[in-house]
Amino acid sequence: MRSKVDGIITPAESTMKLIAIVLCALAALAAAEEPIELDYHNNVGVPKAEALKQAELAADFDGTRIVGGSAAALGAYPYMGGLVITLTDGRTSVCGSSLVSNTRLVTAAHCWRTRNAQARQFVVVLGSIRLFSGGTRITTNRVEMHGSYNMNNLNNDVAMIVINSVAYNNNIRNIGLASGTNDYAGTWAWAAGFGLTADGGNIGNNQFLSHARLQVITNNVCRQTYGSATVIASTLCISGANRVSTCNGDSGGPLAVGNTLIGVTSFGSIRGCQQNQPAGFARVTSFNAWIRARM
Repeated sequence: MRSKVDGIITPAESTMKLIAIVLCALAALAAAEEPIELDYHNNVGVPKAEALKQAELAADFDGTRIVGGSAAALGAYPYMGGLVITLTDGRTSVCGSSLVSNTRLVTAAHCWRTRNAQARQFVVVLGSIRLFSGGTRITTNRVEMHGSYNMNNLNNDVAMIVINSVAYNNNIRNIGLASGTNDYAGTWAWAAGFGLTADGGNIGNNQFLSHARLQVITNNVCRQTYGSATVIASTLCISGANRVSTCNGDSGGPLAVGNTLIGVTSFGSIRGCQQNQPAGFARVTSFNAWIRARM
């Protein structure tokens, strides 16, 4: 090995400095990655469920309008399935889902199981703009999570729910599944759910089904926020620009273009929904064959 002479840096020293620079850059990149919520039921679903239930009980609802708030019209999202979840410890949590046939719904796997909580049963709520009352309500514990679901980063965050057959009507109807190679980047899509409409907002102002128009971005752009371990090929992201995004309680619900399901609501920034940050979904084209094999 050559030594340093008269201020000249040896090849070995140069290599070591280069390695140090690369390691620092990688550490900075990792530190910059936005964390996602991995303990959904404890931090989101359970506290939101109780607030949502109390808000519904206190609401002035006459069947045609909601006093002091706004809601999606009944029948606007006939494939929307609310989920009232009973955990194994008896607590109640909430999620969303999408009806894909008379007997099947798609939701997020983390609605059924997280690292710190396990569901015992779902009450599927169809044909209603309220979650804790009204509509067709079906209890089930028949849920299958994707075999590659990873609770540590929400990769492959999709699950199938089996229910007794439900009849279609104006307010209850299935949605089609996206297929093929379209990545939908640049496409505007609609998300629906019973979740909050603002960070730290009063849930009493939004206890009914709401929706948002969101633009799909490329996975490469999304990785700049969440990293390549979280955003994989079977992930789909929306931009979250202008503080418009999915929010707490929307997990498992639909992202749709027309009557085609393109995403299943999966994750967002742990810091909140109005941070101009992307939100992530399970990409339906990646799971089309898996879903159809179980319909």
